[in-house]
Amino acid sequence: MQFKDRLREKRMEADLTQPELAEKAGVTTRTIQNYELGNRKPANMEVVQKIADALHTTTEYLLGSSGVYVVEAQEKGGAKAAREIDELVGEVTGLFAGGGLSDDDLEGAMKALYDAYWIAKEKNRKYTPKKYLKEAGE
Repeated sequence: MQFKDRLREKRMEADLTQPELAEKAGVTTRTIQNYELGNRKPANMEVVQKIADALHTTTEYLLGSSGVYVVEAQEKGGAKAAREIDELVGEVTGLFAGGGLSDDDLEGAMKALYDAYWIAKEKNRKYTPKKYLKEAGE
């Protein structure tokens, strides 16, 4: 189940319309519509937390563990990092699909890869010539 499906499910359970949820969460109705249609995903955990609070659920439930990694990557490294983490999570999930890993073991593997991604990014940054770092505004 994806974020859009979990969001709609919880909204319906709470007997809220999209405009009502939007008002409770402090976002626009269009934002909720885009999330439920799958056109957009939240860009930061603050928005997800507000929606989760309005629906009396958790961010982990709404996003799923892999979704949490993607949103955190968006906050930490921007859209490119979020795309890369989303791709990495998709590959890992596909790699272990139908296998004998428990949910906890799969979560541990994803966490390890997520951490390895950021360690590699930091190491690569150390080897980037300073002139390129200044040009990129870092």
